[in-house]
Amino acid sequence: MSTSPQQEQHDAPALTEIEQYGVERIPDADRTARPLDLFRVAFGGANTFATCVLGAFPILFGLSFWQGLAATGLGLVAGALILAPLALFGPLNGTNNSVSSSAHLGVHGRVVGSFLSLLTAVAFFSISVWSSGDALVGGAHRMFHLPTNEGVYALAYGLFAVLVLAVCVYGFRFMLFVNKIAVAAASLLFVLGFFAFAGDFDPGYQGSFHSLSTPGFWPAFIGSALIVLSNPVSFGAFLGDWARYIPADTPRRRVMGAAFLSQIATVLPFFFGLATASIIAAKAGHFLDPNAPDYVGGLLAVSPSWYFLPVCLLALIGGMSTGTTSLYGTGLDFASVFPRFSRVQATVFIGVLSIGFIFLGRFAANLSQSISTFATLIIVCTAPWMVIMTLGYLTRRGWYDPDSLQVFNRRQRGGRYWFSHGWNWRGMGAWLVSALVAVQFVNLPGQFVGVLGDLAGGVDLSLPVGLVLAAVAYLVLLRLFPEPRAVFGPEGPRLVPAADTPVPPITAADGSPVLDPEPAQV
Repeated sequence: MSTSPQQEQHDAPALTEIEQYGVERIPDADRTARPLDLFRVAFGGANTFATCVLGAFPILFGLSFWQGLAATGLGLVAGALILAPLALFGPLNGTNNSVSSSAHLGVHGRVVGSFLSLLTAVAFFSISVWSSGDALVGGAHRMFHLPTNEGVYALAYGLFAVLVLAVCVYGFRFMLFVNKIAVAAASLLFVLGFFAFAGDFDPGYQGSFHSLSTPGFWPAFIGSALIVLSNPVSFGAFLGDWARYIPADTPRRRVMGAAFLSQIATVLPFFFGLATASIIAAKAGHFLDPNAPDYVGGLLAVSPSWYFLPVCLLALIGGMSTGTTSLYGTGLDFASVFPRFSRVQATVFIGVLSIGFIFLGRFAANLSQSISTFATLIIVCTAPWMVIMTLGYLTRRGWYDPDSLQVFNRRQRGGRYWFSHGWNWRGMGAWLVSALVAVQFVNLPGQFVGVLGDLAGGVDLSLPVGLVLAAVAYLVLLRLFPEPRAVFGPEGPRLVPAADTPVPPITAADGSPVLDPEPAQV
């Protein structure tokens, strides 16, 4: 009995088959994922214990429960709106977002996205392993009187890290399988937590600010919203890693909707963190000392004994979800920057380096506190890159040449996105200026305060400044220095002019012609 092309397209490889694709364009016949799968992976990566820790920050900053909930809602919606367009590049180009960024930053300029994704992955992988490991050890100590020495913590961290690395080596299908289970299991455990803390929860928790005019309220409110907003933004460089398996003809509104809703759904762990933090502040306030906060310790202190096991399960599931979504894409991207590595080899290499950093940072250099600051700075630099990608998509009317996007990976030269020796200084200039200026507005008291960090009375304006400045600078540069007409589709540019600049043909690194290049998308 013959099989139709549509049936062949939806026959996914076996779960235990190691993924062989790197960042080359995924063939249409192998694109078997759906927007729902994108939702599961993106939501699963954020439906974790680490997100609960972020949800506790409004209480840590002194907000009331309702003020904290308002800041959380504002940050989630704004972050999800910024993130959603980044889901479109994967289905359209069949590759990850760093490779797609070649169209706007140049064939060589795409390494900016690779560098940002690498740093983001290591930071959030570390945060995930540390927070989940601490919760697992703490819960085991309360239930079974397990000692809490460094050897036990090392065992917990090692368990998480090795399991995550194994999943990432198998690849996208296995990661999707893990996240299908993790989404349902973690959500159930969070809902169970609402019953565990129902008797102690008081939505009337007042915090330190009794009115909107109380000094310090607005810095605390805006700072809380920006911390929540940073969580969706942290996924910007990774969405294409998962969305590239979605068929190119999938309606774009469904792809964007999946990415948007995956972040709105994280109101569940954010709400859990906010609610439990208000209980900790009322019953065991010393755990939320701003100078040495310990949300995990406080949670275990106020939890009923029967909830210790769910806490341990949450830690294990959350560590797996966040770790896999961070590490998978970084191994994938590293293989594209250094083609001598296969995807599996690059994943193992990056995984081993990350595990080494986790142990060094936790036991030798005591970096577990400063890594959160590092993650914030990376996100501040990633946000302008996301704006440039989104505006680039709009000005190009969503048209790209997949063959020219792969020039860097094949060690070739030329093509539509070669621009000036492989660099598009319009996008690169807008990103560099906006990222540098935004970092100067960072205000993390006791950790990092930029030169302009105190300009707004303690309010951290880094993300808004970076987003707005990137948008303005990029559009101005596109108008003053038009891009070649060849980078735009048959309908021409939108909002910006184009120049009749010739585009060099794609050649090998030594200048010899490339035989039988892949056909460009028209």
